Amino acid sequence: MKPMLEAFYNDVYNIVSQIPEGRVMTYGVIADLMGWGKHPRMVGKALKEAPTELNLPCHRVVSSNGRTVPDWTEQIDLLRAEGVSFRNDKCVDIMRHLWHPESI
Repeated sequence: MKPMLEAFYNDVYNIVSQIPEGRVMTYGVIADLMGWGKHPRMVGKALKEAPTELNLPCHRVVSSNGRTVPDWTEQIDLLRAEGVSFRNDKCVDIMRHLWHPESI
């Protein structure tokens, strides 16, 4: 992996590792925090490729409208187990659960 891409992935993993239980972040917010605001899809790619041994709470990352990963049915169950609520359209209630870190 190229050093710049590796650094990007490590920054994503660092932020995601800090998301508290019962809270979520969006791909875009993570990209913004890293100074890569135009690249939320790269955040998603980094999470898809995250080593399992890192035990990251990847289930706490959703789209900007609260949508979960389409092919990851366990994500909703994991979030509900942490007390995350959903709107009628089965999207996370972003207004209630979005985490805004004070510093990263």
